[in-house]
Amino acid sequence: MSAFDVKGYIPNTMLDWEGMLAATIFLPGCNFRCPYCQNPDLVLRWHELKSVPFELIQKHLSSHDGWIEGVCITGGEPCIHKDLPELCARIKDIKLGVKLDTNGSSPGMLERLIRDSLIDYVAMDVKAPLDPESYQKAIGIEDDDIVERILQSIELLKGSPIEHEFRTTVVPKIHGTAEVESIAASLAGEEKYYIQNFSSTKTLDDGFSNLKPFTEEDMDMMLERARTHIPGAKKRGTSSGMEHL
Repeated sequence: MSAFDVKGYIPNTMLDWEGMLAATIFLPGCNFRCPYCQNPDLVLRWHELKSVPFELIQKHLSSHDGWIEGVCITGGEPCIHKDLPELCARIKDIKLGVKLDTNGSSPGMLERLIRDSLIDYVAMDVKAPLDPESYQKAIGIEDDDIVERILQSIELLKGSPIEHEFRTTVVPKIHGTAEVESIAASLAGEEKYYIQNFSSTKTLDDGFSNLKPFTEEDMDMMLERARTHIPGAKKRGTSSGMEHL
């Protein structure tokens, strides 16, 4: 990423940061290839997307002082970018909060952002039960130490004062009640865990574009199992890609 190569910008939303009126910035690229990903263009074809000059974003945010409360940084995967701390700092300079959406695969970057007080809220995806076979199936790549890094990020958030949540997009062929319960068990003691249904509108792997999302009954069954370990677990609607927001 050069000069904050932003590939999407939502000027205001109340969907991306619960209880906050926020703006959302989409950064390009990702180190995962989740077959059900809702932002395939950001992952595979980001270089073909038009960039949004950060100066324009900064001007918009500054002009709405007292109205917009924070900025959500999402992707793609923001933590693959070395200048992410600088981007967060620039947003902090405008006196706005920063929420980070991350897949948790870069605990070193996450630790730096927390240490330097550059983020205020983290939403971390836990994509599958924490065993290598399940996780690699969900993320679409081979990565022998991915579970170790995910566990590091989980422990970082658990041990930090940063407000955070964990979440799982549940997808037929990958998840079921047993998988959701396994994930929730690994997060036992946490307050915020969300399951959200996937959308088959546009997916990275075309084979997932024809899958029917889980029914509400299915979602309720998974939520019930999650709540045996995290009583405050909740469900959200379908996951959203950049084109839907």
